[in-house]
Amino acid sequence: MKSKQVLEMTDKELQNKLNELKSELFFLRFKHATNQLTNPMVLVETRRDIARVKTVIRQRELARAKENEGSKG
Repeated sequence: MKSKQVLEMTDKELQNKLNELKSELFFLRFKHATNQLTNPMVLVETRRDIARVKTVIRQRELARAKENEGSKG
C-alpha cells in the first residue's frame, strides 16, 4: 500500500483498514510459526502498512487538536 493511498482514505476507512491489517498480521504470524508462509517479507510489509495507517490517523488527530486550540484562543 502506498502512502498516497492512505492519505486519500477517510477516517472511517482508515479505522477499517487498520483492523483488517491487524487481523491479517495475526494470521500471518500463525502461518509463519507453522512454516506455511512462503514469503516472510509479507510480515514486514503488513507491519509497515499498519504503521502508515497509524501515522496518518495520528497526524489527523493532531491537526484537529491544533484547529480546536486555535479557535478557542
